[in-house]
Amino acid sequence: MATSPLPGDLPGRRAFLRRLALGAASFAAAGAFAEALTRTPRQTEGPFYPDRLPLDTDNDLIVLNNSLTPAVGEVAWLSGRILDEHGDPVRNALVEIWQADANGAYIHTKTGNAAKRDGNFQGFGRFLTGSSGEYLFRTIKPVPYKPRTPHIHLAVKIKGKKELITQCYIKGHEMNANDMVYKGIKDAKQRESVTLAFDPLKGSRAGELAARWDVVLGFTPEG
Repeated sequence: MATSPLPGDLPGRRAFLRRLALGAASFAAAGAFAEALTRTPRQTEGPFYPDRLPLDTDNDLIVLNNSLTPAVGEVAWLSGRILDEHGDPVRNALVEIWQADANGAYIHTKTGNAAKRDGNFQGFGRFLTGSSGEYLFRTIKPVPYKPRTPHIHLAVKIKGKKELITQCYIKGHEMNANDMVYKGIKDAKQRESVTLAFDPLKGSRAGELAARWDVVLGFTPEG
């Protein structure tokens, strides 16, 4: 499995952030394409939203604080935008993600497989959007655990209130078809909107992956 570079190995990260900024600029007129948007489906929060938040809650889930030991797993960059119902970017939205580690364990006191939990995986992260509505996380490609197909949970908070809770999935994964939560999304376009391709990150020497996910709220936040 690929592992993350050490904290001092930053050129790849800077290059990715530059590409992300260019991508944001290309969507500056997102509202013009609002008719093509598909609202992101609401999904269950599940039982494993952290009951004890880690001390480190930044957007890099691979390295805890100043540790030199990265988490186990295939490193994946998850990025996208938070958009309102008109396709306009949402500023000051707090995006949270949480997921199981490479052994299928969450940072929760009642998680399964707790004895094998990867102590180097943050398991939870936060990112506050700016004017472009962009968010960015460095994490691992999600893995399956009984009975679930691989997934990452995501919540959008605005002014402290959770306005959306949802999940994303791996495109083409064999377990998707039998996952009850995934199958619960009856609208084909909505299901497709949360099914992501985790593709090789261009220029990465460490075998990193990247997935793009624009999250569309069903309303326009006030203020």
